[in-house]
Amino acid sequence: MSLDEIKYPIEAEFELFEANFRNVFRSENVLLKQINDYLLEQDGKKLRPIIVLLAAKLCCGACSSVTMDVAVALELLHTASLIHDDVVDSTLQRRGRPSINAQWGNKIAVLAGDFFLSNSLFFAARTKNQKIMTLLSQIGINLSEGELFQLSKENHADITETEYLNIIRKKTALLFASCATMGALSVGADEHKTMKMSLFGEYLGTSFQIRDDIFDYSEDKNIGKPTGNDIRERKITLPLIFALKNSDEKSKMEIVNILNNKLDNNDVKKIVEFTRKNGGIEYAADKMLIYKQKAIEELADFENGELKNSLIACAEFAAQRNF
Repeated sequence: MSLDEIKYPIEAEFELFEANFRNVFRSENVLLKQINDYLLEQDGKKLRPIIVLLAAKLCCGACSSVTMDVAVALELLHTASLIHDDVVDSTLQRRGRPSINAQWGNKIAVLAGDFFLSNSLFFAARTKNQKIMTLLSQIGINLSEGELFQLSKENHADITETEYLNIIRKKTALLFASCATMGALSVGADEHKTMKMSLFGEYLGTSFQIRDDIFDYSEDKNIGKPTGNDIRERKITLPLIFALKNSDEKSKMEIVNILNNKLDNNDVKKIVEFTRKNGGIEYAADKMLIYKQKAIEELADFENGELKNSLIACAEFAAQRNF
């Protein structure tokens, strides 16, 4: 199922979200307008607001004005985090085009990210819902903690799978969990439905991030992001964690020594080949599918129909996408 098909049961609600979201990008500041226009041209997947809208409508049969504010707030927070992440990681390309920091420099990129973060808080405050405002604040805390923990583990070949899962839980999975949870909260869903939505989002987000990490070892030129970035930054993710744990000592130490020095393209190629040879890609793919299935199982108690099918398709999309 394509994203357009996934959005079909919330077509009208998504159009309203898009209008509200694009309004934020209007500015009389010439520089900010240039940045905003550039970002709008990229037009990402918007999977997070889609989940907000689907969760709300599945729980209650309709979205509310609070749902719309939540969807906008979360997409703005996501936009801010991408801009800031590109600065932190010195990433020069985003969705096949120069990143904001590559185009305008780090100072302007940080300030642009702050602009979207502040607008995210504004839309959360508009809901006048304490639980929603607390959740949004917690996302910011988790994102920062996850990023800092990952930075502390750069070039640490002894990182465990448990530590890796903790990093991606804070950096990615809990944002997806919050999308589904806040969608439910925005329409006054009961505690059982809200908890089920939270777990659905967390498992989907974990699957989504593992898929992203597999991309780094891909040779597919059609993937909409640069490959090898994590390796160059010495970020050891699940495919390499498994390969290091399940290789002979000599091969492992060779890779560890490579990671201890500045990497060139040949080094990246060696690490990719090592990871593939030692089953890292297959293992990560299997884990990804386990989390996808766990996400789908959390929807069992909800009424069958187009809305539920679209949320199931969101989980399938997270695990099968090539961008």
